[in-house]
Amino acid sequence: MNITKENIDALNSIVKIDITSDDYQSKVDEILKDYRKKANIPGFRKGHVPMGLVKKQYGKSVMIDEVNKLLQDSLNKFLVEEKLDVLGNPLPKVQEDFSWEGDKFSFEFELGLAPEFDVNLKPKKAITAYKIVADDKMIEDQIKNIQEQYGKMKTQEAVEENSNITGTFVNEEKEIEKKSTIKLDKIKGKTNAKKFKGKKVGDTIDLESKGLFTDDHTLMNILEISHDEVHDFDAPLKFTIEEITETELAELDQEFFDKIFGKDVVKTVDELKAKLAEDAEKQFATQADQQLLNAVTESLIENTKFDLPAEFLQKWLAVAGEKPLSPEEAVEEYNRSEKGLRYQLIEGKISKDNDIQVSYEDLKEYAKGYIKTQMAQYGNLNPEEKELDEISNRVLANQEEAKKLSDQLMNEKLLKFFKENMNLKTKEVTYEEFVKEVYK
Repeated sequence: MNITKENIDALNSIVKIDITSDDYQSKVDEILKDYRKKANIPGFRKGHVPMGLVKKQYGKSVMIDEVNKLLQDSLNKFLVEEKLDVLGNPLPKVQEDFSWEGDKFSFEFELGLAPEFDVNLKPKKAITAYKIVADDKMIEDQIKNIQEQYGKMKTQEAVEENSNITGTFVNEEKEIEKKSTIKLDKIKGKTNAKKFKGKKVGDTIDLESKGLFTDDHTLMNILEISHDEVHDFDAPLKFTIEEITETELAELDQEFFDKIFGKDVVKTVDELKAKLAEDAEKQFATQADQQLLNAVTESLIENTKFDLPAEFLQKWLAVAGEKPLSPEEAVEEYNRSEKGLRYQLIEGKISKDNDIQVSYEDLKEYAKGYIKTQMAQYGNLNPEEKELDEISNRVLANQEEAKKLSDQLMNEKLLKFFKENMNLKTKEVTYEEFVKEVYK
């Protein structure tokens, strides 16, 4: 057997594999001898079928099978020994005049090679790392919401400033009929609010959906329409009142504090505010970290320049999936996945150059921490180490779960690396400001 590689350019190569009968014949003969022992052919006793007949019936298919196995094994071994970093999988070149007759064969494979490049971790434009703080208004609103949640409901005769109004929104043309409870303070504008004030159970109010609520997402949730639809949704609505109530807020006393946080965890309103701010900012930190990871990803892709073997990858995508793609579909798929591939290569280089990896020991400890958090939610605050070991072993035995946890841990390691090594600027914002800046 002879294997050679021809470089077309820095990103494309051709591997040629020449195979002769010396490479496969002994294996073919061995298999045919085994066939002869087991063959059950009418007119011959088992084990006494003439070898010529066995070769005639099975020889060619066995030879083809063995050549293909040899071909795949040899190609994989060559890629490893030559340390070739390939993208996708080698693609066999079609040979119009190929024939399985004879005892010598030549095969060619196209390779798409990963590019060599350097990663710029210090781009001129600094990346914003948000620190989201819980402002006083948010905490006050949260306290009021909790007071309402634990408060008492009282029926009202007519709609007032503090009313909860239950009723059904209807638009027959658009087949809308949705029952919901709304608060008058969520209605936008004095004109709309005036339509509700003083109304009683059984009254019907004519409304316009556009600009009805202070937040369009309220309308989205009430009418159960998509995020894309709600911003352009404009239709008349009839709202028939079915119930009017007010919420008598729960007192901010020790009984209230104990219901929310457990006995004596919080004892004053100031401690309540501090606890709510602490809990909120922990959740905000997760969102800020995800946004930072997204921003770093975009920056790395934008500032790390290299070429890809695009034509090869498009050909590979055309045949790589369960369903073959047309050339046009393969180009579209490549365009959709190109940024993801670029970041995958960049992440791989950063991980390799800086020895960022997930060992099994790391993964197991991470899994145990994850399991411990889950158990705490159900009241088990101090599980035994043996129990954590057993559960983590079961979780990691599931390949899908193990991969999910491994990806999460790798993201955490990369995020830590980015925070320590990239050009970042910290910006302190409220959650409302964060949403406006990031999601616009």
